[in-house]
Amino acid sequence: MRAVYATDLSEAIETAIGSRTCLECLGRYGIDEIDLITVTSPNVTAGMPGSDVGERTRRALDRQQRLLEEEGFAVRTHVVRGTPHRRINGLADRVDAALTIVGSRGQSPLERRLIGSTARNISRTTVRPLLLQRIVESEADAAHEVANEHLFQRVLYATDFSENAERAFEQFRHMQTATQEATLLHVAPPSRRSSEGSETVSDAEARLSELADELESMDIETRTAVREGEAVEEILAAETAFQPTTILMGSRGRSRMRRLLLGSTSEDVVARANCNVLLVPPPR
Repeated sequence: MRAVYATDLSEAIETAIGSRTCLECLGRYGIDEIDLITVTSPNVTAGMPGSDVGERTRRALDRQQRLLEEEGFAVRTHVVRGTPHRRINGLADRVDAALTIVGSRGQSPLERRLIGSTARNISRTTVRPLLLQRIVESEADAAHEVANEHLFQRVLYATDFSENAERAFEQFRHMQTATQEATLLHVAPPSRRSSEGSETVSDAEARLSELADELESMDIETRTAVREGEAVEEILAAETAFQPTTILMGSRGRSRMRRLLLGSTSEDVVARANCNVLLVPPPR
């Protein structure tokens, strides 16, 4: 399968590309071909007299390509100009990528994570499954490190039982050899201790149990959890409790006219989670 890997050629992204553990996880997901893309500003004067921007870009891209090839991936490189999220999503669509990978840099492991504008825009418009890979500054120095190198080892799957959430669940077929543990989470609205609320929770527990049986058949150790409250806060609380390496969830469009926009829950989780996020968009 093919993945599109977006790079800004920074030291932070090279840290992720140079992580053998991360790349092994991608291989176990089924990725064996990678399109490595960097997008430059339309205003960059590459190729103009006195400018070595193009040469420096090519050297950096060649270095990252070698890192990927050393781990056995077939790599094609792309240097393009334009708006980053449009060019990255456009390439992913054109090559029929199974996965798009984008690095997301936070300020530090101790501060609230801030998602960059490019990663946010890609997540809002992607038509392919998107892995937002968290890269943070180490506590000891200003160097960068991957927050969770074992990308799919422990997965928190958040579901509202929608069609798109079911589509996200299908990702376990790709991750089953890389995933050791999974937590299946549904956030129900507050029951206010009513009998109707109790029935809603019981129904959710039963549906999660059925999904858990599927994962157990894949030899994935699985637990289920039903929480009551506000969806984003409960998903983030579950992240703190279960310490996943990746949160898996679907995104749903807000309307037929703007169907590629993230729902508020997905958007807030993408922006605030500390671990990687694997986001699955609606079918086109």
